[in-house]
Amino acid sequence: MAKLGVNIDHIATLRQARGGAEPDPVAAAVFAELGGADSIVVHLREDRRHIQERDVRLLKEILQIPLDLEMAATEEMTKLAISFKPHLVTLVPEKRKELTTEGGLDVRLDKDSLKNTIDLLHDSNIKVSLFIDPDMEQLKMSHKINADTIEFHTGQYARTESAPEIEAELKKLFQMISLAAKLGLGVNAGHGLNYRNIVPLAENPAIQEFNIGHSIISRAVYAGIKEAVREMKGLVSGAKRG
Repeated sequence: MAKLGVNIDHIATLRQARGGAEPDPVAAAVFAELGGADSIVVHLREDRRHIQERDVRLLKEILQIPLDLEMAATEEMTKLAISFKPHLVTLVPEKRKELTTEGGLDVRLDKDSLKNTIDLLHDSNIKVSLFIDPDMEQLKMSHKINADTIEFHTGQYARTESAPEIEAELKKLFQMISLAAKLGLGVNAGHGLNYRNIVPLAENPAIQEFNIGHSIISRAVYAGIKEAVREMKGLVSGAKRG
């Protein structure tokens, strides 16, 4: 049975929009854990647009489930990861102007710097995953530079709408997933997955974990807004007015 990693970045995005303390992504992570999440995923970006260092430290201290820290393969972030000691570091490409991660790492182009980062993290007993597109050459290079796990970028599959195109994307993903498993790599998947498109991938036994954020947080808004409004309405209506 595949595991579920819940990405809580969007809770932090909402908090940062007002610059206050609410909603607290750490509290959200605890609720996600209570709901059955197998791990919590956060992306500590270089520009700190949502998740903050404080969040990561608190999550590592409080959570009873693994913490997956997504980050760029930079010297600064590597030093921070070593100090945080998450269960897993997922190296991802990062652009300042992007709304969300737009694609996988170019492992072939950046193999030397990625290998150096992987070695440093391994020296601190931190496992490393590489976020890559479902491409054979990227996969083989990920194995060559000693990644423990790869996370396949499923964005193209998630964006595809016609049945033939969906079938083609699934075929490509399944081929790469099978090869990754044969190479002895852990296999995760994520990006753009939601309540409509997850099942065909979830039926593949080689995928160990799905990392999903936006669709879960979006669903939580709808699932919880009725009760939230009811509670506030009770306070407003029940207040004694002089």
